[in-house]
Amino acid sequence: MEAHLDGRHRDTLQKIFEPANHNIEWREIVSLLEAVGTVTQEHNGKLNVSLGPEAEVFSVPHGKDADVQTVVDLRRMLTQAGLTPDGSRAVADERSRDHGDGRWGEPT
Repeated sequence: MEAHLDGRHRDTLQKIFEPANHNIEWREIVSLLEAVGTVTQEHNGKLNVSLGPEAEVFSVPHGKDADVQTVVDLRRMLTQAGLTPDGSRAVADERSRDHGDGRWGEPT
């Protein structure tokens, strides 16, 4: 399943997945997240993001660029939701986390 992303969103997604990229503007990240998931702003200014089975709360950075930990968290979230660096979805995500151990799929 292909996500409907424009060129700017695909560029931002590729920047997030580049191993040493630290210059990703926060506004570009928010735009991408709004395109692929549900973004709501909390009363304290933080962003609550839901993407498939993933949910994360992000603090708005003080500068214009996202910090390294935010990029790492975004990478994990996008990967767990099945989104690849080219904007496609790797597989239909039908996993659940009802096993109490935080892992996907059937318990082992």
